[in-house]
Amino acid sequence: MKLHYTMLAAAFAATLAAPALAEFKPSKPVEMIVHTGPGGGADVLARFIAQVIEKENLAPVRFTVNNRDGGGGLRAMAYVVEKKGDNHAIAVFTGNWLTNPLTRAEAKVTVKDMTPVVRLVLEPAVIAVKSDAPFKTLKDFIDAAKKQPGALKQSGGSTTSRDNVVRQLLMRETGSNWAYISFPGGGERIAALLGGHVNMMVIEPQEAGEHIKAGNMRVIAQVADKRLAAFPNVPTIKEAGFDIPNVPQVRGVLMPPGVAPDVVAYYEGLFARLVKTPTWRKYLEEQQFEDGFQRSADLARFMDSFTSQMRDILNEAGAKVVR
Repeated sequence: MKLHYTMLAAAFAATLAAPALAEFKPSKPVEMIVHTGPGGGADVLARFIAQVIEKENLAPVRFTVNNRDGGGGLRAMAYVVEKKGDNHAIAVFTGNWLTNPLTRAEAKVTVKDMTPVVRLVLEPAVIAVKSDAPFKTLKDFIDAAKKQPGALKQSGGSTTSRDNVVRQLLMRETGSNWAYISFPGGGERIAALLGGHVNMMVIEPQEAGEHIKAGNMRVIAQVADKRLAAFPNVPTIKEAGFDIPNVPQVRGVLMPPGVAPDVVAYYEGLFARLVKTPTWRKYLEEQQFEDGFQRSADLARFMDSFTSQMRDILNEAGAKVVR
């Protein structure tokens, strides 16, 4: 019996002496996948995140952006799912990743096939025209579209992006009609407007900021529940007299399927630290973003409710919903 207790004591001591299992930390550069080309909202945000991580020394490795544009986000989504189990790949997603599969029968994957990490921001938008355009208000643009059905043009992203959903809702509300030109990248959409090839665009303040400050764009309405501090004299769409639902935009981080819980916890913790930095807080204020931080479990629930909400909005806008 004494020998038995001695053996147990030795085993217990060995357990105490054994090193604890090492927590996950990235050991090589982390790939940040975005669905837009350079200059798009997701690209701009991802590159800023990479800068903050490096500046604040939040991770032992660099974060590098991989632009997988095309297919309205479907190409990037499929790429993320193909990287199953990759601990060094994250994706900056937007609301498109939730809405596109709702109307695209060819979509092979949805966000349900990925691993939620964090939600970062909720983002308003503005409706902008070229600074020398004849449209001073959204009503001016709508009236012109009624007089010349199909003649005016709007640049935007995919057909299920917020850009086009707002267009569809406004056209149904007013009986007007204008064309929609889809571009893969934000830079191309902006260039089309500034070059006079299109007449209007729905754009995030983050993307439009420098062009608005330079006087190249005029904001005629806001896609938001309330006026942004940067545009106190510009009405929201509802204030302008058009009763359509506000179309939300969300940005956050997902990972491929099949990653371990401790890997998710690492990135979740990384972004929890990032959103508390003064650099990030200043960025939110400057870009007119709403702090929408959520951890993994809450993000999973949010994605379910957001998808349901957008399904209703797309139906109201007259889109063909397949899921």
